[in-house]
Amino acid sequence: MTITARADGDPCEDPCRAGFARAIEVLDAARTATILCHIQPDADTIGSGLALGLALERRGASVQVAFSRPAHLPESMLGFPGLHLLVPPTSVRSEVDVLITVDVGSTGRLGALADRLAGAASTVVVDHHRSNSEFGAINVVDESAASTTALLARLFDFWGVEIDRDVAHCLYAGLVTDTGSFRWGGPSTHVLAARLLATGIDGDTIARQLLDTHPFGWLPMLSSVLGSATLVRSAAGGRGLVYAVIRRDDIGDLRSEEIESVVDIVRTTSEAEVAAVLKESETGSWSISLRAKTDVDVSAVAESLGGGGHRLSAGYTSTDSSEQTVAALIAALG
Repeated sequence: MTITARADGDPCEDPCRAGFARAIEVLDAARTATILCHIQPDADTIGSGLALGLALERRGASVQVAFSRPAHLPESMLGFPGLHLLVPPTSVRSEVDVLITVDVGSTGRLGALADRLAGAASTVVVDHHRSNSEFGAINVVDESAASTTALLARLFDFWGVEIDRDVAHCLYAGLVTDTGSFRWGGPSTHVLAARLLATGIDGDTIARQLLDTHPFGWLPMLSSVLGSATLVRSAAGGRGLVYAVIRRDDIGDLRSEEIESVVDIVRTTSEAEVAAVLKESETGSWSISLRAKTDVDVSAVAESLGGGGHRLSAGYTSTDSSEQTVAALIAALG
């Protein structure tokens, strides 16, 4: 039986209650648990995975947390509590009582670890992406949640899990990054942030490590990439598209954090409603990050091109040339 609790209303009247109850029933009964984060992990998926892992470990479960690629956790997240739960993808158990995915919109975002779904007695999906494909037996999806960590905080309250300093650190990391340092998000986002900070975590340091710390090599990369940025004023019905291309030669030895940060600079262009950054992979394919300011649903654009995400933040991949990829994006934007 598949149980889906998808919320799109006021989380105060929590529409995820039924999904929470069924998920908790399965989690409480599990002696072994695998928590999978998405490829190219960000602070929301890792923070969610480690927070949930700590909660399950304290209840006596044997827990593994993993992501498929890259080979190493981003350096900016090495201070997260619960890192002892992380295992390499080759060590993830093939059979487990429950497998939970966090911040994962589709099985494709699991990479090589997608095959572990088949060996789980129960599967639970916890996510806040509008485009979530609901691939679990139990799906707790709330697109109104500011982050997956914010959704987990509600699950923990329903479950009776104490949000102590270690758990709060993980939850805050996902919240501060997915809200762009609280530049977007409603009143409940700030209420949760205050609650997490009250546990004694150092919010300033967490945010600085995740968002405001880069090696010197980041600066010349930015100079090269931003200097070649292109503005297409006619795109998106005349609201404008600005895009930049990051090629392998630009990347060098830079970390994924530096590459992912570029789109948040490009998006500040006042003449464009939509921003896109094309990032070249080692195989020559492209990973495209999309952002919108107000009224363009880039998740729908990304879905039409094989990806997904949120209304104002989404992404997809392309195996075409950069020129063909840009042309397809402009056509999809209309």
